[in-house]
Amino acid sequence: MGFRTVVINSRCKLSLQLGYLVCRGEEEGRIHLKEISTIIIQNPSISITTALLIELNKQNIDVIFCDEKSNPSFSIAPFSQGHRSYGSLKKQMAWTTKTKKEVWTRIVREKILNQRRLLIKQNHFEAADLLEQYLSELVEGDETNREGHAAKVYFNALFGQEFSRRKENVVNGPLNYGYSIILSTINRNIVTSGYLTQLGIWHDNEFNHFNLGCDLMEPIRPFVDLELFKLSDLDDFKLPMANILNIEVEFDGKKTLLSTALNRYVHCFLNAMNDNDPKKVIFPIRNEL
Repeated sequence: MGFRTVVINSRCKLSLQLGYLVCRGEEEGRIHLKEISTIIIQNPSISITTALLIELNKQNIDVIFCDEKSNPSFSIAPFSQGHRSYGSLKKQMAWTTKTKKEVWTRIVREKILNQRRLLIKQNHFEAADLLEQYLSELVEGDETNREGHAAKVYFNALFGQEFSRRKENVVNGPLNYGYSIILSTINRNIVTSGYLTQLGIWHDNEFNHFNLGCDLMEPIRPFVDLELFKLSDLDDFKLPMANILNIEVEFDGKKTLLSTALNRYVHCFLNAMNDNDPKKVIFPIRNEL
C-alpha cells in the first residue's frame, strides 16, 4: 500500500508510463504508483489520461479533484467493487438496528473523548468538564443527542460564541478541506470492500451519497482540528492539510500512518457490523491529543 499524498497544483498533463505517474508541465516528474496512497488535483486546468485513471482505480489510489478555488470537490470510486460486492451488500442490508445503535454510541463516545482531549490541550478546562458530563449521560443510540450538544460547546470554546460551522470563514476553510480528505479516504475503503456509502448507521440524508462515510469519520474530525492550531497562516492551509493522511497515529497498539489506520478502521467496523459485535470496532488514536 502506498504512503505518499501527492498534491498537483500547476498546469500539466498526467499520464501513465510503465507503472509510473508521469507529470508533464514546465518540468517533467514521475512517481511510481506503488508509492502513492492519494493524489490531490488542485488545478482544474490539469489534464489526466483515461489510462492513468483506470490504473489508479485498479490500485486503490484515491484521487481527489478540486474546484476553481482549490477546495476538494469530488473523488473517483470504482463502478464495480469486485466479486465480493453482492455478498457484501446482502450483509449490509441485514445489519440490525440494535447493532447500529450500539456501534453509533461507541463512535459518539470516541468523538467526544477526542474533542475533550483537544479542549484540554488548548486549556479550555471548563468546556472539557462539560464534555465529561455529556459522556456520563450518553445512552444507547445517543437518543439525547449528546454528540450535538458536545459539538456546540466544543466549537464555541475553541473559536468563540459567534462561531458557526455553517458560515464561510478562515476557520471553516481549512477544516472543510481536511475533513474532505478524510471522508474521501474512508469512502474509498468502504466501496472497495463492496459496501454502499449511501447506507449509514446514523446519517440517513437521502441527498447525501456518503452517509456511512460521515458516520465513520466523526471520531477522526478532532485529528483535523488539531492540525488547524499548528498552522502559522490560516490562509495557507492546503499543503499542510493535504498531509493529514501521513500523520502518525496508533492503531490496535501499533504506530502507523493515518491512511493505513483508516483502512484498518473501516474493515474492523464492517466486521463488527456483520458479526453483531460492537466491541470489534477499534479506533485510531492520536497520541498528541
